[in-house]
Amino acid sequence: MKTYRVTVNGEIYAVTIEEITASTPGSVLSRVAAPVLTTISAPAVSAPPAPPKPVAPPPAPKPTPVVSSSGKAVQAPMPGKVLAVKVAPGDAVKSGTLLVILEAMKMENDIMAPVAGTVAAVNVQAGDSVSTGEVLVVID
Repeated sequence: MKTYRVTVNGEIYAVTIEEITASTPGSVLSRVAAPVLTTISAPAVSAPPAPPKPVAPPPAPKPTPVVSSSGKAVQAPMPGKVLAVKVAPGDAVKSGTLLVILEAMKMENDIMAPVAGTVAAVNVQAGDSVSTGEVLVVID
């Protein structure tokens, strides 16, 4: 008999194996192609505990959206991810000017200016996730 130490999925086990030969009494060598496992004991040595995983800091809070009382707020029509912002505060826009490209349901959606005016505020940036109704751009 031989005893071996075996590691399975990080657990260490002591395994005793008996070699069977043709001269071993009660041998079943003709039916066995490999040594037969006779004993498996409980883990001999426990693995050291895993170090605790670092906790990611909470995401920074989004700045409060800027909405002027006289401006037209352009809202997200659906939840999605902002792929690109095509305007900046102070830009003059016409009705139908591309303001933001919003990805939703694996499709790119162009968010256009509903009125002509000047961009008063841009409340999102590329990579932001937005909810339905969230103010993206304000046009005065």
